[in-house]
Amino acid sequence: MSGHGLELQGIQKRYGDLVAVRDLSMDVRPGEVFGFVGSNGAGKTTTMRIVLGVLDADGGTVLWDGSPMNFDTRRRIGYMPEERGLYPKMRIGEQLRYLGQLHGSHAQSAAAATDQWLERFGLKNRIGDEVQKLSHGNQQRVQLAAALVFDPVMLILDEPFAGLDPEAVDSMSNVLHERAATGTPVLFSSHQLDLVERLCDRVGIIQRGRLVACGSIEELRGQGPTQIWVDAPAAPEGWAAGLGGGHVVRTDGSRVLLELEKSTDDQSILRAALATGPVREFRRNVPSLLDIFRHAMTEAPVAATA
Repeated sequence: MSGHGLELQGIQKRYGDLVAVRDLSMDVRPGEVFGFVGSNGAGKTTTMRIVLGVLDADGGTVLWDGSPMNFDTRRRIGYMPEERGLYPKMRIGEQLRYLGQLHGSHAQSAAAATDQWLERFGLKNRIGDEVQKLSHGNQQRVQLAAALVFDPVMLILDEPFAGLDPEAVDSMSNVLHERAATGTPVLFSSHQLDLVERLCDRVGIIQRGRLVACGSIEELRGQGPTQIWVDAPAAPEGWAAGLGGGHVVRTDGSRVLLELEKSTDDQSILRAALATGPVREFRRNVPSLLDIFRHAMTEAPVAATA
């Protein structure tokens, strides 16, 4: 696998008193699918636009392959904005060929790539149609084709899966992994955390412009608290609330989810449960990305706005 990587060092961006991005540092490696998640207004789109040069950062550096990002590299980045940027009355094939050439491809290469991607997305027979005549899902496919038609050095996709049916999600996911397999870094934002968990090699979580967690799902799970499911059906109601070394997160019938303090040995919890009678379940809880996200939002310090 070959390719180049993106690195952000101490990126800052503010609008008056509002700090949109605060000292943000992260990287997207060659051949990696990187998920960028956060609440609305957290700074995801602003960060992406700074990478693309659409916005200027107030501080920090954007690096490509270890050197400051320049115009020629930015022109070779495939971008899919959240607010879709296609010309609604322009014919699909004409539009893709135009965008390919705008990003530096020769006319013949842009035409061949247009045919290739429309064939891939099942839209070859719609090549002469106006974009506005397509369904939402097919417009999404054309928008992705527009990001791919010039053989980009990187993909940056802002909410690419919004509103797509499962078949379209699978189709787009396959393309992203294929591009990553060639060494292309792929960065995308999404509120669909189950998709991010399934597709991404690493995830960055941003809150109020600050990166509060970054790593693989397994790494992020390891940074969180230890939680254990215990099912002691003969135990008196509320028995777990009196245990030292942890607290009850939730209950489900006789099952209790306990979050342990770092110094607590889980075997002491098991002994306490066995003292009440039989134990039908005793296992570590494997948090989802949604659980990790909620924990990061709770634990992250609240940044001032000025």
